[in-house]
Parts: sequence; structure tokens; C-alpha cells
Amino acid sequence: MKLCNFEVGLDQPLFLIAGPCVIESEEMAMTTAAALKELTDELQIPFIYKSSYDKANRSSTSSFRGLGIEEGLRILQKVKEEIGVPVLTDVHEDTPLDEVASVVDVMQTPAFLVRQTNFIQNVCKQGLPVNIKKGQFQAPWDMNQVVAKAREVGNDNIMVCDRGTSFGYNTLVSDMRGLAQMRSTECPVVFDATHSVQQPGGQGATSGGQREMVPVLARAAIAAGISGVFMETHPEPENALSDGPNMWPLGNLKPLLETMKELDQVVKQHGFIENQYLG
Repeated sequence: MKLCNFEVGLDQPLFLIAGPCVIESEEMAMTTAAALKELTDELQIPFIYKSSYDKANRSSTSSFRGLGIEEGLRILQKVKEEIGVPVLTDVHEDTPLDEVASVVDVMQTPAFLVRQTNFIQNVCKQGLPVNIKKGQFQAPWDMNQVVAKAREVGNDNIMVCDRGTSFGYNTLVSDMRGLAQMRSTECPVVFDATHSVQQPGGQGATSGGQREMVPVLARAAIAAGISGVFMETHPEPENALSDGPNMWPLGNLKPLLETMKELDQVVKQHGFIENQYLG
């Protein structure tokens, strides 16, 4: 599959979707995007910048949601033009999709909305690549029907993304077998390494997270065989306005990316023997 200006798939190098959870300010968006571009250029990792102009799925109405669509899209446009990277943002049921599609390179659908047929199809009708997150309540093979709905409107540029599965109160678990099983969609599989360590609503009015487990799950997912990693990162996660407990510190990203790239090269060198059984 052609994604932005590079090819993605199990026979292609790992790509990265990364950035702060939400756009907090123009300055932070520009500095984080520039730092991530410099790092991924150095490591030769294909990169898409991610940040949300609005986070609709917050634990509390008092939580920071973002700068709004007008200011958020203006900043994403500036990141795209001045930093020179493709950009991705979340969209929701009430999003003016054509307006967002005129700015971003990739759209992302939230996990909680994965079964909303009209929403998924309307997003895919925009003609952009779409990263569809698997619901925390779904089995991996359930994504086959979601992808079928998406393709019905003529969009074949679809990715499927795992962000963990609900396990119990405020807890998610990542089943690495599911990443292989999601290959049956014939879409590039992406692993969300930071939301998978989230503890939804774990702090009452906000979500908690186990940031220290991000490298553990990222390494495991790459060993299982995936096309890309989604990872939210922030210069100061402890001061972030959204999802701080599960974001990876920007200053610690380079050694993690180096390890991820090396693992990806090793596991893709000889292919994936399990594919003959997965169909």
C-alpha cells in the first residue's frame, strides 16, 4: 500500500506515526514535529506527524480537548508546509470531514466508533488513507467486516490499528496473536504502543497509564510482525494536557526507535512462516 510518499507492508520497513496526543500550542507542535523529523530522517524511518485538534473521548468535560478545528487545522497545515512532513489527525462523528481532508494526509477513526457504519464509510469516502482503530471490545478478526465496509465506498488505502483490548476495570491487555490475525484483512497492521498502556478512567476524572511498558509492548509487537507503530510522545509527559501518563518522553525516543528498527529488520528478513496457517 502507498501511504503518503512511501510504501508500507510486511515486506517494507517499519513506519512511525508519532506526536503529542493533542495540539497544545503552535510552538509545541512545530518544535515536536521538527525534532521528530530530524530523528526519523537520521534513522531513515518513514514518518507521519500525529496530533489531535479535538479529543472528543475524554473522561471528564473539564479535561482539555484541544484548540478547536479552525486553529488546530491551521497549525497542522503549518507543520505540513514548514516542517515538511505528512500529518494525521483524529476525526469524529460531528467532524466536517471535507474541511479536515483538505489539510491532512491521513485520517484516523477512534476505537469507540469502529462499529458506526455510516461514520466509517463517510470518512473513507474522503479518499485519503484511513487508520481504523480496532475497538477495545472487539476480537481481531472482527476487523474484517469493518474493512469490508470501508472498501465498499472505493477506498483501498486502509490500515487497521490495535490499541489493546478491555480486560477488566481500567485495564487493557495486548494480545500479540491478534496482530497476526488482523493480517487477514489484507491491510497494513499498525500497533498503538502508547494507548495500549493506558488505564482508561484510571485516575477518576482522567486516564492513567503505565508509560514504562511502552517499550515492552512496542518491541513485542514488532517481533510479532507489523507494518507500523503509532506512538504518542511529548517533551514533558508529566505536564501534558492529555494522556500524559501513557505518552513516551520525546527525549528518550531515539534509543527506542533504534531498537525498534533493528528488530523490524531481523523479523522481516526471513518472512512470516505463520502466514501459511493464517490464510
